Amino acid sequence: MQFKWKSVLAAGVVAAFAGQAHAATEITWWHSMTGALGERVAGLADQFNKSQSDYKVNPVFKGSYDEAMAAAIAAYRAGNAPHLLQVFEVGTATMMYSKGAVVPVADVMKAAGEKFDASVYVPAVAGYYTSPKGAMVSFPFNSSTTVFYYNKDMFEKAGLDPNKAPATWQEVLTAAAKLKANGEKCAYTTGWQSWVHMENFSAWHNVEFASKNNGFGGLDARLKFNSPLHVRHIENMANWAKQGYFTYGGRKNEPEAKFFSGECGMLTSSSAAYANIAKNAKFKFAVSALPYYADVAGAPQNTIIGGASLWVMSGKKPEEYKGVAKFFKFLSQPELQAKWHQETGYLPITSAAYDLTKQSGFYQKTPGTDVSVQQMIVKTTDKSRGIRLGNFVQIRTVIDEELENVWNGKKSAKEALDTAVKRGDELLARFEKANK
Repeated sequence: MQFKWKSVLAAGVVAAFAGQAHAATEITWWHSMTGALGERVAGLADQFNKSQSDYKVNPVFKGSYDEAMAAAIAAYRAGNAPHLLQVFEVGTATMMYSKGAVVPVADVMKAAGEKFDASVYVPAVAGYYTSPKGAMVSFPFNSSTTVFYYNKDMFEKAGLDPNKAPATWQEVLTAAAKLKANGEKCAYTTGWQSWVHMENFSAWHNVEFASKNNGFGGLDARLKFNSPLHVRHIENMANWAKQGYFTYGGRKNEPEAKFFSGECGMLTSSSAAYANIAKNAKFKFAVSALPYYADVAGAPQNTIIGGASLWVMSGKKPEEYKGVAKFFKFLSQPELQAKWHQETGYLPITSAAYDLTKQSGFYQKTPGTDVSVQQMIVKTTDKSRGIRLGNFVQIRTVIDEELENVWNGKKSAKEALDTAVKRGDELLARFEKANK
């Protein structure tokens, strides 16, 4: 009897050591996704973890994009950075120039022996995350663009055609006036005011946001968004705010809740707002293209991406990088990419994912969900490829502050934009000096 117990005990010890030997290599992924999107991020990690037993991806919510980026920089300096960090598009230049902190995704895939073909990604997305030397530096994950949403029920009650979205800013004004006249307290609001009304507005109208091809041409780029067209648009919005047609609801995605709760009739924000709107709205809504000024030559051109990519932090073990490469391979599957696009409103970042979605009839069943794609597949110009500027996170904060000065009547549109350009250029000069 004693011998049998010893045998059982020995078998248990062997099993324990065997379990340790085959323990999954852990990969920490810091992200900034909340609500329905946060649930889908957790689902992706869980799906990957169940698909194999060698690696385990642990997604950790680290606050907003800028909070997560700041936390990762501090963690890197302390020697305990995550393996993967989700960084929003305005942090791209800062990450690219962060000496020694990151490992280019192309290098990670090559070292792990995993096939990685940058050409399968939608050009407007791939180009944004590609170095001047042509190598992909981060992994495209959640790419979005800005679109227009409207409450079809509210339109119908106000005597507007619920099946016809306002195409121009003049038509938005007309619709806003009718909604207000019908008793609606909030006709129009916008999320991500700098991204929508400065950055995308510039590309959509094919005008410069910054010199040097919006920063792609060198660190000596300087800001240009105080042009007569930019001033005119912000001046218009300031007047709409005074007339009660435009309601300011916050710098980031806070205004989206004003739309899906039924408070506001029209919204400009990320295509990725679709998941939360579809989940929460108790009314019929539609998605349409970003409005434009019809008298501007060349408009509309194309919108630019928002969202984020995944950066691989340095200082990790080879086996951990193999796990990262396996996870990226998993995320690259066309079927998975197509599902992610359909459920979230983010762009299909590969051509194969777009083709699968198209063939499935998804766009016919849910009209408007292809708007983001149509806005992005146009051939870009040197003014509409995107924006890559150093200290862009801080520059966007400056723009937000100055726009708020306009909405609350403290500054004129011209004064605010001139000040934003001056303050922003100081940040660009500082970044240029530090990274020469």
